[in-house]
Amino acid sequence: MANSKKHIVIVGGGFAGINFVRSLGSNDAYQVTLVDINNYNFFPPLIYQVATAFIDSSNISSPFRKMFKKHKNFAFHLGKLLQINSDDNTIETDTGLLHYDYLVLAVGTETNYFGMDNVKKNAFPMKNITDALAIRNKILVNLEEYIQRVDDPHRDAYLNIVVAGGGPSGVEISGMIAELSERIVRKEYPELAGLTPKIHLVDAAPVLLGPMSKVAQQEAKEVLEKLGVEITLNVAVKDYQNDLVVLSDGKEILTKTLIWTSGVIARELPGLPAEKFGRGRRVLVDQFNTVQGYNNIFAIGDICLQTTDAGFPNGHPQLAQVAMQQGTLLAKNIVAKDRQGSLKPFSYWDKGSMAVIARYKAVADLPKFSFKGWFAWLTWLLIHLIPIASFRNKWKLLGNWIWSFYSANSGLRLIIRSERKRDAKEVRTNIEG
Repeated sequence: MANSKKHIVIVGGGFAGINFVRSLGSNDAYQVTLVDINNYNFFPPLIYQVATAFIDSSNISSPFRKMFKKHKNFAFHLGKLLQINSDDNTIETDTGLLHYDYLVLAVGTETNYFGMDNVKKNAFPMKNITDALAIRNKILVNLEEYIQRVDDPHRDAYLNIVVAGGGPSGVEISGMIAELSERIVRKEYPELAGLTPKIHLVDAAPVLLGPMSKVAQQEAKEVLEKLGVEITLNVAVKDYQNDLVVLSDGKEILTKTLIWTSGVIARELPGLPAEKFGRGRRVLVDQFNTVQGYNNIFAIGDICLQTTDAGFPNGHPQLAQVAMQQGTLLAKNIVAKDRQGSLKPFSYWDKGSMAVIARYKAVADLPKFSFKGWFAWLTWLLIHLIPIASFRNKWKLLGNWIWSFYSANSGLRLIIRSERKRDAKEVRTNIEG
């Protein structure tokens, strides 16, 4: 790396991170190193479709090195952030030490279990590709287990599925599982004699899709109920152990599968002082996304709390559009800063929000109006193609969507498990026995 180049280290390759790298381009003034625990970017809004075997994980993911192969100033570092050493401008990862001139933090959020250790231990989160594949395996294995355990008095636990969280993720996966149950399970599992998984959607709020319009909230409730989803509102999950989900009203649901979509919290940033953090462990930044008290450390996306935007005095919603816009602007501001130009404060352009409830059923809240149904679903389909990482993936995804939505049968229902782990488990069982 030439000494004349400034080294920018960006931690996190989500929406904020990749838009920052793209916007900076192959600027000769900088060497950019992206640090991430995965070697690929993925598209979180479609995770639920991977979890329900509707699309393949490769449709919504792309390796970083492939994405930025034309960026001559780009380098990738596979590793997990362990420590920020702001005094000597370095970060420690589990795979090495990196020096920086500018540090950009874009690590996003992780699942928030609100201090419930049993839920954290036993529930299935839905934050990344690994989580989605684990949910897919669990649902498919449960169907086979139910068929085999004819004499098990607690057999219903295999067919009951509890989804905690009535936001877009909870609504979307509930609707998708219900549709798959109706269209696939009845056809391909004759041993179930017409039985299908029972989906329980639980949320502590009084409505589904809380941040969205009343039109969206009502549509989500009506469509899900028609699909057979049992909706429980104003009630929270309080515990989950021994295959029992315990609710705040005292009710218990027997299930082998609790899917947790109830909340997120910003990832930890070891090395930054406690006073640099605000609500939800989000790091405090100024109007230019500079971490308060520093001049060469920045935070963008879900990890940051910015209260300088007049339209969002309590901070921005943790949405993809915020992250993308912040990443793009920060790249421009860093260049302007080094050229002694004027910086532009961040102002979020709210383009609206959308959610898919079921096949051909969606809701959309745009700045001026809300709509639902088939047209909302088509709009959602087109909008979600745009941010997908590569041109090839866009066409693959569109083709898969058209066939899967038309046939209601994606053919991706493969139970994929590690034989090495299974063999090790069998050896331990034989030794202990």
